[in-house]
Amino acid sequence: MKAKLGIIGGSGLYALDALSGAEWRIVDSPWGTPSDALLCGEVAGVEVVFLPRHGRGHRLSPDAIPYRANIDAMKRLGVTDLVSVSACGSFREDMAPGHIVLPDQFIDRTFQRPPSFFGTGCVAHVSLAHPTCARLGDLCEATARDLGAAVHRNGTYLAMEGPQFSTRAESRLYREVWGADIIGMTNMPEARLAREAELCYTTIAMVTDYDCWHPDHGAVDVSEVIATLTANVATARDLVARLPSGLTARPSPCPCGCDRALDHAIMTTPDTRDPALLAKLDAVAGRVLSN
Repeated sequence: MKAKLGIIGGSGLYALDALSGAEWRIVDSPWGTPSDALLCGEVAGVEVVFLPRHGRGHRLSPDAIPYRANIDAMKRLGVTDLVSVSACGSFREDMAPGHIVLPDQFIDRTFQRPPSFFGTGCVAHVSLAHPTCARLGDLCEATARDLGAAVHRNGTYLAMEGPQFSTRAESRLYREVWGADIIGMTNMPEARLAREAELCYTTIAMVTDYDCWHPDHGAVDVSEVIATLTANVATARDLVARLPSGLTARPSPCPCGCDRALDHAIMTTPDTRDPALLAKLDAVAGRVLSN
């Protein structure tokens, strides 16, 4: 299968200048309206689809992002490999502001967001033991190191509901008791949904602050976060512009099994499946539901 790279841009990343033949496309999804139109173009002979997660102008709060519509739209446009660029806070001294973390695990503390494409009428249980694609993570790590960025491979991303930052008690709980490494507001249920859609998925988490656990940094200061974020975005632009060249020889099937995540996940028997739900699942799960 020829690779098609999807990029979901987080805070501060609302467009990609590196795309040739770039065009904003409106994509209709049965799961609602995506965060914005999707910017489609090409880099190094690889098709690229970009979506600003919060919308251009940062219109959407983390709890209001249409996660299902976003992932569905990526799938409908033929994306095979999805990279999420996200701002985050750090729970580790060595994961300093300005550094990049490529987490391989998530703790989900969100509670207002639909977590799945499936439900009554078509039940599915997808494994999330390994929620990111190691092959795609290898590419992101190598590309970031080539740029001279400080990169930390693996770690646990705690997804909080937001939009407020943590209390100090929460920050210390997540760091000292739960062992999380970084914290953000947007990678769940995004990672869950990407797995259900059989997309290879990984996160490029850009550290903006130390959260409020750090005795020398106090409460998170939004102005300081924005200053670091601006510098991070420049790095992110360079990084994602170089990723497509590493996908020209994409193996198929994915050696991590991402593109076969639904092989044994559907529980509902064909004769009891809800036709209305099946119609909405045409892009996400059509590969297994059409059999």
